[in-house]
Amino acid sequence: MQLKYLGYNDELEKFRIENNLGDFEIGRVISEHKERYIVKTERGEFEAEITGNLRFSAKGREDFPAVGDWVALSIYEPDFSIIHAILPRFSTISRQAVGRTGETQIIAVNIDYAFLVQAVDRDFNINRLERYLTICYASEVSPIIVLTKTDLTDKQRLTGIIENIQKRIKNVRLFAISNETRDGYENLKKIIEKGKTYCLLGSSGVGKSTLLNNLSGRSIMKTDQISNSTGKGRHVTSHRELILMENGGILIDNPGMREVGIADSANGLETTFDQIIALSEECSFRDCSHTSESGCAVLQAVEKGELDRSSYDNYLKMEREKEHFESTLQERRKKDKDFGKIMKNFKNEKGKFNY
Repeated sequence: MQLKYLGYNDELEKFRIENNLGDFEIGRVISEHKERYIVKTERGEFEAEITGNLRFSAKGREDFPAVGDWVALSIYEPDFSIIHAILPRFSTISRQAVGRTGETQIIAVNIDYAFLVQAVDRDFNINRLERYLTICYASEVSPIIVLTKTDLTDKQRLTGIIENIQKRIKNVRLFAISNETRDGYENLKKIIEKGKTYCLLGSSGVGKSTLLNNLSGRSIMKTDQISNSTGKGRHVTSHRELILMENGGILIDNPGMREVGIADSANGLETTFDQIIALSEECSFRDCSHTSESGCAVLQAVEKGELDRSSYDNYLKMEREKEHFESTLQERRKKDKDFGKIMKNFKNEKGKFNY
């Protein structure tokens, strides 16, 4: 298989040449299992691990390969290859690492589009949609909303859900599909571009694995039966995996996410809640928190019904999360810097007595 069908382009080839990586094989990480990677190259798929130099020079988990990465590797045997370098990423979708303060977790890299998948029967939550939008915008990844399980609700409720989304979320493509009847699939397939990379973001049980199987044209991901007690499918996908679709698109599946913590979101919040940001320009105070100040244009818009209160509340919650993450990240970096100084001073002092 030629690398261009996996998304390889002229910029990556230029980097390869300029950094003297011509003697290495180039491939894309399609699966990861506890720091063992499956890399797809023009010669086939190979199991690989990273060099000790890459491991020891890594400052954090983001410096390790991730599904979607392009890597330079030496191939020795089908089950033994060594990754020497990671080529530049053009996008990285990440969230706060669950249970680890001030750390981020990479969800997927080198993504062009993200399918934000929610089921319309029980899972639907527009606040969570805004969270996914925020991490997409922060990564400069184009979001596409996909509503699944439309066969499990009536037309009136589905119409109401779509109208609520379009009221709060502007300029994002939306598709409503049924994994059972295949309604809506033709329209969804039409937008998939050859050579572009897509990822699936959503909670467990929303039909991501079935969606992936249907888009790929073959049964790849195992799917479980719906639970009678919860009305949801059991969590099946336990790792990230890159898959080629029948029309040439590239799709990365992800485990279901119960938590979508906002990390350093750059302009993600500003883009998701652009109406609030625009209104804030009219506030009386430049540092307005939009919570209790007099002359706050945002609060006035909420009171007049011009701004959706649920969206406003969601914005404040995510803004607090972002501020907390940034403050804990700065504290962590300061501690690491201070520790580095201590170790440097220790080595210098130790050197004085080596004679």
